[in-house]
Amino acid sequence: MISVKKLSKALLILSVLTALYLPSYGQNLTTKTAKVRFFSSTPIEDIKAASEKGVAVLLTKTGEIAFQVPIKSFEFSKGLMQEHFNENYMESDKYPYAKFNGKVNQPIDLSKDGEHNVTATGTLLIHGVAKQRTIPGKLKVANGKIQLSSSFDVACVDHKIKIPRLVMTKIAEVIKVSIDATLNP
Repeated sequence: MISVKKLSKALLILSVLTALYLPSYGQNLTTKTAKVRFFSSTPIEDIKAASEKGVAVLLTKTGEIAFQVPIKSFEFSKGLMQEHFNENYMESDKYPYAKFNGKVNQPIDLSKDGEHNVTATGTLLIHGVAKQRTIPGKLKVANGKIQLSSSFDVACVDHKIKIPRLVMTKIAEVIKVSIDATLNP
């Protein structure tokens, strides 16, 4: 019998692959190289990490958007931080992806150059905990290219990410996440 976790992963992969290969030019915008960064700042220590392995799909006709980043793809300046992040905090073997599935709230004419402040409402899944969120972003259209950027906060407690008291002064309770992606047909 297939587990819910495997079925969910299979459906997400199928959705992404379907969006990537549908022949409707201009209807589906994608990337496999979205940059995702996070930053934790405390008086004692700043922690930052980045990944360039985010996958995003925007269905322009419906405004639906899906985003996924492998947790283990985040790179830190210190190997020990990366190890603790994956093993102790994010449990990345158990929860291998952070995901967002939602819909852009504003209609945007992507055929015209310009910058558009948007929000997307949907489900943010981190550390196995799904939360309804409205996330701000910007879509910049220039010469047929669509640049998506977003910056938002994630509270560790909202996703049951436990920070031991011993290191609470080194890890912020709220993490700043930023995303930059160039979407292509």
